[in-house]
Amino acid sequence: MADEEKQIDEFTGVETTGHSWDGIKELNNPLPRWWLWTFYATIAWALIYTIMYPAWPLLNSATQGVLGWSSRGDLIAAQQEAVAQNADKVSRLAEMDITAIIADNELRTFAENGGKAAFKVNCVQCHGSGAAGSEGYPNLNDDEWIWGGTPDAILYTLQHGIRYEQNDQTRISMMPAFGADGILSNEEIRDIAWYVVQMSGGEADSAAAARGTTLYADNCAACHGEDGGGIPDLGAPRLSDAIWLYGGNYEEIVAQIQNPQMGVMPAWEERLGNVTLKQLTAYVHSLGGGQ
Repeated sequence: MADEEKQIDEFTGVETTGHSWDGIKELNNPLPRWWLWTFYATIAWALIYTIMYPAWPLLNSATQGVLGWSSRGDLIAAQQEAVAQNADKVSRLAEMDITAIIADNELRTFAENGGKAAFKVNCVQCHGSGAAGSEGYPNLNDDEWIWGGTPDAILYTLQHGIRYEQNDQTRISMMPAFGADGILSNEEIRDIAWYVVQMSGGEADSAAAARGTTLYADNCAACHGEDGGGIPDLGAPRLSDAIWLYGGNYEEIVAQIQNPQMGVMPAWEERLGNVTLKQLTAYVHSLGGGQ
């Protein structure tokens, strides 16, 4: 870089700085005054802001600012206000029976809204965002309930879970492994499976289904009912419809009879508390399949 005397650039008419690089001269085009003052103003505003509001991070906290304001403080205040406004309804939820809550239009609406939020946080991982379930996780929108769909039945399931060993009041239903434990032969299992396919309205091997009729009555009817209608008190699902937890085609039914899958649902009572469980019950019951 070489210094040169200032001169006017012949192409632009702008004074040069006297600097040039490889024959290219630098024009002297300073920033507009308004831009500079705006820039200085932003610096001044930044300094004032860091004094008035939380700004600088410290080891375990941050500077609080002269005004002592924070968005977190606003959120906490809004939450406290909402809790205070809903305190009466929450108190009534805690004291009232779930059936009485659902019968009260105002309280039911409040409970359903709270339950919808709780469902999104705690239940969608298994039952899906629309509560439609998936293989191994029941659909909560239909009217087929393994353990019953009344408000009291839903609440009990939420409180104590299903096959949840940590809760001594959990719901227990154990289907024998008819194949793995050698209770029935493979041929007998296949005959029962064809009978169940036929019972649920599917196309079946009629001869095998006929043989499976007696086998079903001897081994399955005690839990699932003679007509396959299921027994909610035992946690035995209906077999005479097209709603299946682990698949309803012939091969899937055979697999379930041979070595059944049996899921586990946590007990939510200690984790969520009585009020939230009543809200969840009201919401699940409102989905369309509540009895």
